This record gives sequence, structure tokens and C-alpha cells, in this order.
Amino acid sequence: MRQTIFTLITITSFMFMVQSSSGQDWPNLGRFEAQNLQLGKPKANENRVVFMGNSITEGWLQDSMSFFHTKSNYINRGISGQTTPQMLIRFRPDVIDLAPSVVVILAGINDIAGNTGPSTLEMIVNNLISMVELAQANEIKVVLCSVLPAYDFPWRPGLNPATKVVELNNRLQAYAEKTGIVYLDYFSKMVNAQNGLDENLTYDGVHPNMAGYKVMQPLAEEAIKKALSQQ
Repeated sequence: MRQTIFTLITITSFMFMVQSSSGQDWPNLGRFEAQNLQLGKPKANENRVVFMGNSITEGWLQDSMSFFHTKSNYINRGISGQTTPQMLIRFRPDVIDLAPSVVVILAGINDIAGNTGPSTLEMIVNNLISMVELAQANEIKVVLCSVLPAYDFPWRPGLNPATKVVELNNRLQAYAEKTGIVYLDYFSKMVNAQNGLDENLTYDGVHPNMAGYKVMQPLAEEAIKKALSQQ
């Protein structure tokens, strides 16, 4: 574990230097920089929860505001379009440095879409495992989420992601069961007969609408409760 964490830190530091030297912020480290500084450390007995993710997580804050605005300990750190390597790089400032009790990780669909280049399922799983290990090394409980169903991508049609999503979720669930972390299964509650997202729960086949987030909310709350109860 220690060697894995050391390697991750080394790789992350190198990638950050490369991006900084080119004048680009590929992982979008600056997105939440000011907010993170303002937020500071949790209050006593706060049980802070950070939601790490992409546009599905970010959209949750916009389309179902009450879930986050009525729970001051729920922190949304979703960035639209992001892939798991980008999230891995920003995992320390946007999760670890906020000292949450729990992190809820929902990621992988943009990797399948090839948003930042070709990506195998093994690469996606490895990046997610690295995030889990970083969290555990910092005594943060983990909720690892299934990827939501997707039959096609409106921004990249014809990639036929449904089968890959199913296989990715099988691998994530197996990893969660093996390691004893909480696995949050959104997929089975939101899928249709074609292994796509139920049309009543989405506006574009990939992103949930308000009805979709209403399905996700109690599932997330139960998973967080379960994670907090783990010794």
C-alpha cells in the first residue's frame, strides 16, 4: 500500500508539473481552489461528505439543489466532461485536503466516451482503485458508485457504450466486494431494457433529469450511512 501511494504521489506531481509548465490546467485544479480554501476543515462531528465526479455529479447540484443546499456537510466536486485520470490528479486538493469522513466517487462514463483520449476498462478501474487507495490512506471512507446506464452518447454517437458500462460495473462491484468498501448501485435502479438510461430519468440518455436525481438521492444517502457505520 505504501509503495502504491508513493508511486501515485510521484506520478501526480510529475503530471501537475507538466501541465503547469505548458500553461494549461488539464485536470482543472483551479476550478475549486478558492472554494476549498474558504471551506476549510470540517467542524467537530460534521461528517463531511465529498462527491467526486463529472457532469452527472455537477448537474446534481444544479438540477436537484435541495440535496446539497439543505445539507451543509455535502460538498459537490463534480466537473463536467472529466475522466478518471483528471479526477485522480485533483483528488488531493478536492477531496483529501477537505478532510471528509466519506467520499462518493462516480466516474468512468467519459473515459468510455474517449473525452481525453482512448481508455481501456482496465485503465478506468486502475484509476478508480488509485482514488480509493488514496482515500483509505487518509482515513476517508469510500462509496464507489456504479456508472449510470448509457446506450449512446449525444456528443459522440455510435460508440455503443452499453456493453462496456455493464462490464465496468461488474468489475467495480467485484472490487468493492473484495475490499469491503461500499458499492452504490445506481445502474440497476435506472436501466431500461436496452441497457440504456430509462427515458423517464434523463433528458439526453446520459445525464439524469430531476426524476433521475430523485432516484439517486435515497440510494446515495443509504450508502453514505453504511460507509459511516463501517469500523
